[in-house]
Amino acid sequence: MNHQKLQNESHQTYLWFRQAAERGNAYAQFNLGLMYKKGNGVERDDACAVRWLRLAAVQGLAFAQNHLGAMYYHGRGVDRCDHEAARWFRRAADQGDASAQQNLGHMCRQGRGMAIDPERALSWYYRAAEQGMAGAQNQLGECYLNGVGAAVNYPLAMAWFRKAALQGEAAAQLNLGLMYQGGLGIDASAGQALYWFRKAAAAGERGAQRELGIAYVEGKGVRPDARRACAWLQRAAEHGDREAQFLFATMCVNGRGVERDEVRALEWYTRAAGGGHMAAQYNLANMYAHGRGTARDPARAFDWYRRAAEQGAPNAQFNLGVIYANGQGVEKDEARAAYWYRLAAEQGDASAQNNLGVMYAGGQGVAQDDALAVYWYEQAAEQGHALAQYNLGGMVGSGLGVARDPVRAYMWMLLAAEGGDSAANVNKTIVARRLSPSEIGWALDLQHKWQMSHREVVARRAT
Repeated sequence: MNHQKLQNESHQTYLWFRQAAERGNAYAQFNLGLMYKKGNGVERDDACAVRWLRLAAVQGLAFAQNHLGAMYYHGRGVDRCDHEAARWFRRAADQGDASAQQNLGHMCRQGRGMAIDPERALSWYYRAAEQGMAGAQNQLGECYLNGVGAAVNYPLAMAWFRKAALQGEAAAQLNLGLMYQGGLGIDASAGQALYWFRKAAAAGERGAQRELGIAYVEGKGVRPDARRACAWLQRAAEHGDREAQFLFATMCVNGRGVERDEVRALEWYTRAAGGGHMAAQYNLANMYAHGRGTARDPARAFDWYRRAAEQGAPNAQFNLGVIYANGQGVEKDEARAAYWYRLAAEQGDASAQNNLGVMYAGGQGVAQDDALAVYWYEQAAEQGHALAQYNLGGMVGSGLGVARDPVRAYMWMLLAAEGGDSAANVNKTIVARRLSPSEIGWALDLQHKWQMSHREVVARRAT
């Protein structure tokens, strides 16, 4: 009954506005346009909304001009046209309409309907911010934070974020939390960061929900709590945050804070991967490759590895190299394998560096080149890759692509054996038989020096 009464009242309001609008009253035309735009008291009709908003806008009503600009910006009731959107925003902004000033700032910053102009964007944001527009205050803070239209200025960024945050602007609360978290222009404070993240998260800001989840995972300003971490990450994930979707899926895979569920993990990796999240694409490919949470599907695995690889993920590039090198579900293509190995190797992937060395040593997919084989083996060996250390030892011991050095060859064999390479464990004894006791002592000394200069590598390998 109450709902029906409200509907009747809304329709009666519509009739009053309609009468006044048809007599040329600009405010009535504006309000009638809003009613059509929102479907309030009348069936929603964007074309009718544009018609009435335009009549009011032509009469100079700033509110109508701003709303008409928004219709052009989004292409509602008219063909989308950035130039028309900017024109109407400008007319309203020149009259002091804060919302239009903020909108015009967005247009200048994005280069929509005009050339990109960070300084003009800053100017329009400032005008709107001075009128108390919280969204503009947040945008102004971002400009000072990132050096858009002005030099980076952390105190000013924080001041504007705080103004907006105190008005309840969730995006500004998130930004303020991130500044406290990173210690940008102020002493880092996990407690203050958490305070603002909670404020923004309660308002539905998905980035803040994600940061709260991470805080509970890592114990930043709060005791680690995997269950609470999962709860916040899931909320952010459900709101479309790609990083949260990835992290929540990983929690499901590991059974951390939530029951272990690879099927559920596959679902969330798929959502994040579909949105372009590189690490999710790689993990999703692994799940299809190994049949985790789903039936094994080499074709889908290849597709997701490719997508991640094309975004620059070195681990995915390495896996594509392996797939092409072995012809796993695709036609064997050593040249393509070398191409993907090289991309991963140049990013420091030790396994790719070793495999690229193997291809140069054997002339597989590339012109045979012992010197380049040695180069790539060495890059991987310095990272503690045991097989690369063994391969490098063989090249150095034989004098292929590098000056022959039995002592250094033995050093690399020792390091490879220490790293768990079974072939090195057998061959180090054979190599040692060809050395004098003093040469063996020298090699052991070189091994110790390498270990001392690569403590992090040794510790990582030990775990």
